[in-house]
Amino acid sequence: MTTTSSAIDPVTLEVLRNALTAAAAEMDVTVWRTSRSTIVREMLDYSTAVFDRDGFNVAQAARIPQHLNSMGAGLRTIVTDYLPLDQWAEGDVIVTNDPYCGGQHIPDLLAFRPVFVDGRRIAIVGTLCHHLDMGGMAAGSYAATATEIFQEGLRIPPLKLVSKGVLNADIMAMMRQNVRRPEILDGDLQAQLASLSVGEAGLKALAGRFGADVLVEACRMLLDGSERAVRAMIGRIPDGRYSFEDFLDDDGIVPDPIRIHATIEVSGDEMLIDLSGCGPQAAGPVNATLASSASAIYYAVLSVADQPIAVNAGCYRPVSVIAPDGLIVNPRHPAPVANRIAVSHRLATTLFGALHQAVPGRVPAAYYGVSYVCSFQTIGAGGERGVLVEIEVGGSGAYDDQDGVSAWAFGMHNNASIPVEMIEADVPLTITGYGLLDGSGGAGRQRGGLGLFREWRVDSPEALFTANLERFKFRPYGLEGGEPGREGRLYLIRDGEWRPLPSKVNNLALVQGDVIRLETSGGGGYGPMAERGGADLENDRICHYA
Repeated sequence: MTTTSSAIDPVTLEVLRNALTAAAAEMDVTVWRTSRSTIVREMLDYSTAVFDRDGFNVAQAARIPQHLNSMGAGLRTIVTDYLPLDQWAEGDVIVTNDPYCGGQHIPDLLAFRPVFVDGRRIAIVGTLCHHLDMGGMAAGSYAATATEIFQEGLRIPPLKLVSKGVLNADIMAMMRQNVRRPEILDGDLQAQLASLSVGEAGLKALAGRFGADVLVEACRMLLDGSERAVRAMIGRIPDGRYSFEDFLDDDGIVPDPIRIHATIEVSGDEMLIDLSGCGPQAAGPVNATLASSASAIYYAVLSVADQPIAVNAGCYRPVSVIAPDGLIVNPRHPAPVANRIAVSHRLATTLFGALHQAVPGRVPAAYYGVSYVCSFQTIGAGGERGVLVEIEVGGSGAYDDQDGVSAWAFGMHNNASIPVEMIEADVPLTITGYGLLDGSGGAGRQRGGLGLFREWRVDSPEALFTANLERFKFRPYGLEGGEPGREGRLYLIRDGEWRPLPSKVNNLALVQGDVIRLETSGGGGYGPMAERGGADLENDRICHYA
């Protein structure tokens, strides 16, 4: 079937919207089935998306909000400041992981491939994978005490890893030389390249069926349609100014808390997010580039939509952001950014607090609000090294009409748990405990979800442990009289003695038999505890929830 671009009827447009989403989903499955590392294959820390010919995302797989709302900003930075689209050729693959050149943080490698039909660029496909290790002063490239980005790992500027179908072996050799597990890097990067090829084939098939002009025009119409839907949604929110603030524990270097403040101004069908009240950029690696911060903004705004909306770059047009240079939400180079997700999570909960004032009943209490990133580098008797990066979750916040969900990947990420068997088969660590954490959810008419505990025992002669955690001091807030969730905690258990650790730890030396125990935050409660019904209280007692 061929349709002229001037007459794309609603049915055909919806078919194309779903077909583009299916292409992104096919790319998603390709990464999952061909990747090597546990962080990609098991934890699912990657994303895939389809972009129009100018680099604006039009369709995406159901993966990581932190990635999906920022991949387009990264691509636009690349084509605007480094490699203009007229320099892209068929068969090219452009990559970067530099947070100041369009990337997120150094472990996240962006890869894009243009799609050409009859010599004309009609679309771009992209993948983002969190790689197990990209070098730097701590395993997993998550140095908790880095004070500049140069310490965080290998930075790759926007460049052509593949040029007209030919892989640049010199770049691959340089990358392999700088990481702790080069064979894992190879496998995951090849999975990204395979995914891009699948995406390219899918887009070419659509162009062959509907016509290239129709596909290009459909992308434009989909962006415009999502913009109209978001404007209508914002128009149903009462005009006004809504402010809220939350805090990060610290940056791992200076013990002082860091303010995250947002003011939302709704005026007609537009929304202005002012982050001017946030604290200055930090010495430690909790800074978030503006692309990362904007990702949290778009996530929070779209989360309160009262009707389904096709998520793409058109959704961002009615939302403006004020974030002066030099703040923790928009740092200046060379500020470290390895744990930038700490700001993204806290900004999301801050925005939820403000949005609750505008649309009460539609927003939950605070979720755990942190990616509990723990990395281990095991060292064998012969010097052989293993690397494990884990990202744990906690409890989600309660809603007006239901309890929060326990141990649930909520908010800015959408990760799975690495199976115990996969960890123990890959590195000399044993999981000695894993379960829900009693009493960690905030009390209320609706109870916050429970956090979890997880314990890793070192079975190698030596190991180094690094943690980038949060919510040890500032608990996830409750709403409408609900109690906050419990704070997170971290322990070293050695010779039977429990030693509390701070939320940020860098290269802590461990020996065989040591156990690291992590306890994650629960979600905030909703409504006064006095209003919780008898049946719910009995269920809490039976299930040891309180």
